[in-house]
Amino acid sequence: MIRTTLFAIAVNMLLAAPGAFACDYPRRASIADGATATKDEMIVSQKTVKKYMAAMDEYLTCLETEEEDTVAGLNSPEISELQQRESILAKKYNAAIAEMEIIAAEFNVQVRAYKERAK
Repeated sequence: MIRTTLFAIAVNMLLAAPGAFACDYPRRASIADGATATKDEMIVSQKTVKKYMAAMDEYLTCLETEEEDTVAGLNSPEISELQQRESILAKKYNAAIAEMEIIAAEFNVQVRAYKERAK
């Protein structure tokens, strides 16, 4: 029974694998050093961060949609498989949110450094 379950999970993961690559994780935003950056460089950084955040929102939506589609295509999935899939999705989603928070915090630090220098 365990062997059959593991085999079914493995087959489902292989079938879902091509879709797993459909959601591209955005490239990390580059942020200017507020201690040395010009106003124009800080504005470019702001635009880059906004673009990155929008791309991350698209990535998160893609993850959710892709998972919904994959689960809908499964043939009588077991509860444990659905729970495992939900756990993996939550980890990916939470890691992306954490990365977004890090980028926002990093940008804010550089803005404060820029403003402090501009006094």
